[in-house]
Amino acid sequence: MQQAKKGDVVRVHYTGRLTSGEQFDSSAGREPLEFTVGAGQMIKGFDAGVEGMSIGEKKVINIAFQDGYGPRNEEAIIEFPLEQVPAGMTLETGMQLTLQNQHGHPVPVVVTAVKDTVVVLDANHSLAGKDLVFDVELVEIV
Repeated sequence: MQQAKKGDVVRVHYTGRLTSGEQFDSSAGREPLEFTVGAGQMIKGFDAGVEGMSIGEKKVINIAFQDGYGPRNEEAIIEFPLEQVPAGMTLETGMQLTLQNQHGHPVPVVVTAVKDTVVVLDANHSLAGKDLVFDVELVEIV
């Protein structure tokens, strides 16, 4: 039976959850996720977990944070001056915003605190520092 190998374009159904069991994403009700194995399109642990699977095979892939979204980076916590926030914009803890880096690329951030003179923004990926569990089914090797 054909097995997924580096360079293959594959289609998978998946459900992603934290080790606590909390689900954070799923392809249920959508088209399967399509990617090229080993091309760096997916997090390292997911890519490696799909390699060697056969069509129709179901598997649980446990991914340590190092092979997922990496550790949380304290340097990605930004204190932004409130005086530079556009007039009339109300900021609340938990609010998601998009900033631009020096190259004009979008950087998603989350407001973690609003203080007297600054707003504290977290630019870490929401899954950084977390171990992940994926239920995966290889649907097709294209």
